[in-house]
Amino acid sequence: MAKAGGGMIWATAEDLARNRPVVLSLYRQILRALNSPAMPLEHAARLAKKAECRAIFIFGAEERSLHNIRDLLDAARHTLGLLNRGRLP
Repeated sequence: MAKAGGGMIWATAEDLARNRPVVLSLYRQILRALNSPAMPLEHAARLAKKAECRAIFIFGAEERSLHNIRDLLDAARHTLGLLNRGRLP
């Protein structure tokens, strides 16, 4: 494992296990927000956004850098905030 400035930069199995419930929760919340009738999307656009979300989370599941994992979680929280306000990211 590499160290940068005294801290670990690569995720350990414990880090990944700790983040898993948070990631799954954010993923489900984003999908629920996209399925909301308040969201101004046609059926095809809704399916495309859900596929985009799925692809991002699948790509993120392979990430091992703590910094990148943190950035992906921040982006997911920001996206969820936008969706909850009825705006598309």
